[in-house]
Formats: sequence, structure tokens, C-alpha cells
Amino acid sequence: MDQVQSKDSLQFNTSIKISYLLPDERIIIMRILLEKDGPHIAIITIDHQKKLNAMSREMMQRLGNIWDELSRDETRCIILTGAGERAFCVGADISGDLEATPEISKIVNHALLKTDIFKKPIIGAVNGDCIGGGLELLLPTDIRVASPNARFGLPEVKWSIYPFGGATIKLIQQIGYVHAMDLLLTGRLISVEEARQIGLVNDIKKTGSVLDWALEKAHMIVANSPSAVQAVKTQISSSIAEHVRSREDLDQKLGDQVRAGPNFKEGVNAFLEKRQPKY
Repeated sequence: MDQVQSKDSLQFNTSIKISYLLPDERIIIMRILLEKDGPHIAIITIDHQKKLNAMSREMMQRLGNIWDELSRDETRCIILTGAGERAFCVGADISGDLEATPEISKIVNHALLKTDIFKKPIIGAVNGDCIGGGLELLLPTDIRVASPNARFGLPEVKWSIYPFGGATIKLIQQIGYVHAMDLLLTGRLISVEEARQIGLVNDIKKTGSVLDWALEKAHMIVANSPSAVQAVKTQISSSIAEHVRSREDLDQKLGDQVRAGPNFKEGVNAFLEKRQPKY
């Protein structure tokens, strides 16, 4: 059941949609949609289009719950996408809560499947900007397609934020050292053509066809032996998770150091004020 509340009293609920009213009574929708295409294919859609599908803490908690649900049911393949044609996801809603307590870190990590062993294949259907934590959300996907307007990047260092959602560990494994370091250290955004060139996505499809491409791949996967497919995914996911877990303490420590450092306040303020930071 949907809820409409004042922004200040927004509370997480276990429904699919979370809504709140702005002072001028415009309704802003933040939701994680879960749909099924037959018994074995699940489609997760991140929907917060007002903010390019940035995720609040409540949305992240809901996404983590969905991963748990799908890991237990008869789903054999999952498609992850964003609502609209502007963005896949641009990570956390930086205008909201930026605390990183152990409990919040646990919620974020699970939403991003940062340290999880997940046995079911995930296809990333990138329908627009895939930036910051949105790119880190893409990292646990196994096969990826993107629309021509999609851009990719990790601009966290520009705003004095440490990318602790897994990019500093997983990205090097996936696209190689020099490409990963380019994205991590410059904070620049790259085109979908460059993303395909460096191996970040498999293919480019016209806007509106991204989900069709993902569904075609999903149907190919679910036609195979689920026990064999999930065994392959478990082995690979386990190897990645083991490495990430070995670096997790340092990852959290570095994130805490950056947040406590002299540049953090300026970086966040510059982002919110839509200006260049002055370090």
C-alpha cells in the first residue's frame, strides 16, 4: 500500500512505493518496483526520477530486502534498471542523510551487494546516467546493456567523498587498472561508447530497446539448467566477495577519514550549491 507523508515525517515502510509531499503539495515519488516476467524473471526498477533515480536510505533498505526475497524464490534471472530515460541511478541522494554508521553501512553494502555472495544472474539495463553509487550498483551485475545517452563515472573525489560502495576494489578487476584509476581519480564522466570500449558494458541499444535486449538475454539464461547456472554464478560471486571482505575494514576506515577531513564540508556544500569546490 502506498503512503503519502510530509517530507519531515518520512518513514521507511515495506511497501513498494514511498511518497512524500513537498511544501507546495507536489508529490515526489521514491520507489523500488519489483515486477515479474513469467515465473523465473524478475525486473527491479529504481524510480526517483525527480533526482535521476538517486536512492534514499529507505530505498536502499527496500532494495536489500528485494535481493533477499529473490534469492529465496523461484526467480532464475534478475534485470536491474532505472525509471524514465534520463538515468539508471546516480547513487545516494546526497541531499539527505550522509552519516555512515555501521548500521547504515550495512544497509548500503547490502543494497549494492558489495560483500554478498549472490547466486542468481543479474542483467544491468542502463537507460541513462550511471554515476557514483549508481555505477557501484552496476558492478554486481553480470551482463550489461546501455542506451546511447548513458554516461558513466565516479565523481565522488570531486566532492570529497570516498567511493566506499565497492568501486575501489571491484572496478580494477572488471575493466583493468588504468581504466579504473582514470575513472576513480579524475572523476570524469565517459560516454557509452567508451564504456563499451573498456569493457564496462556489453552492448549499446537504442533508447526504448534496452529492456527488450535484457529480457532476451534473461530468457536465454532461464532456459538453461538453473542448478548449473547458479553454481557458476556462486563460484564467481564467492571469489569476488571474499576479496572485497578482506578489504572492507580499510574501505570503511578510509571513508571515515575522508568524511572527517577538512575538505568534506566544502565538497558537499559545493555539490548542493551547484558550484565548483575550492580546496
